[in-house]
Amino acid sequence: MTSEYITPLVSERICLHMNKDHKDSLVKYACHYGGIPNPKDPEMVEINNKNMKLKVSGEIIVIPFDHCLQDSSDAHKTLVSMIQAIPN
Repeated sequence: MTSEYITPLVSERICLHMNKDHKDSLVKYACHYGGIPNPKDPEMVEINNKNMKLKVSGEIIVIPFDHCLQDSSDAHKTLVSMIQAIPN
């Protein structure tokens, strides 16, 4: 994976990938980190170095990261770590 700063274009690419291939993870992020019980069809609309934004039932929820992301590689590692930290 090439490491790139999280520009608007990189954010768009990550969001498209997450929305297409990782809907189950978006549900978990919205529920665990966003406090939304039983989120329906969440969509990642933005990721930047401080947070990710999910659209759930027409509302935007902001989920902050525990550190400032350096690049797309750090974003990938952080998103994976966040999923792994969620209890089953």
